[in-house]
Amino acid sequence: MVRVTGVADETPTVRTIRFEDPGMAAALPGQFAMVWVPGGGELPMSVMAGDPGGAAFTVRRHGPASTALYGVDRGDLIGVRGPYGNTFDVREGRLLLAGGGTGMVPMMRLAMRVADPSRVVILMGARTAPEVIFERAAAALGEVVISTDDGSRGEEGTAVDAARRLLGSGRFSAAYVCGPEPMMAGIVAEARSRGVFVQASIERPMKCGVGICGSCCMGDRLVCSDGTVFDGDRLAATGEFGAIYRDKAGIARRY
Repeated sequence: MVRVTGVADETPTVRTIRFEDPGMAAALPGQFAMVWVPGGGELPMSVMAGDPGGAAFTVRRHGPASTALYGVDRGDLIGVRGPYGNTFDVREGRLLLAGGGTGMVPMMRLAMRVADPSRVVILMGARTAPEVIFERAAAALGEVVISTDDGSRGEEGTAVDAARRLLGSGRFSAAYVCGPEPMMAGIVAEARSRGVFVQASIERPMKCGVGICGSCCMGDRLVCSDGTVFDGDRLAATGEFGAIYRDKAGIARRY
């Protein structure tokens, strides 16, 4: 159990929950924790950097568990276990880091790990301007490109459209992405078509986080124990990535 040390609103529906935990503070980009809110359920969350010695979760209010986490306040206790999962293979050269919505969390951790802003272009995708998060913090970590579906901030169009333009410049040796799966599938396909190494951090429903329940299966892989980070060739071979998701009952459905 950890105590919440601070809460900050990022957008009208997104909030960052800060807490102190040295183990979580040392989590690698792409790793996640299982977070329990007393009375509200448990859910997987990417680990965000916090204050020195601390960490944070950035949560969008959506279902019952995420709404419960969104509703905690400074001084409340939450249960945290992990970190679980693998991390990114950071290549040399210029890197494209693309995040959609709260998928920006592992991209921010990855940019911090690279520690050379001249090598990094951070693509931030959102539906509309008020949903853009971490813009000011990202500007200190690399060149920032923003795309919004309605054109209210940055370029008009999807993150896939912006990635297509950026990757088409031939400037990048690798690309990394996290966000809604159809968006990730589009960017992975764009990178692979140009021979650019690409990895994605996958978000799927999880109940255990340690490879027991099978809720997060994707093809013959479990996102929690084999990922969350997969390279583009592995994702293309699954037959599910960007095409099929599983609901909370484990039933396969098409996007």
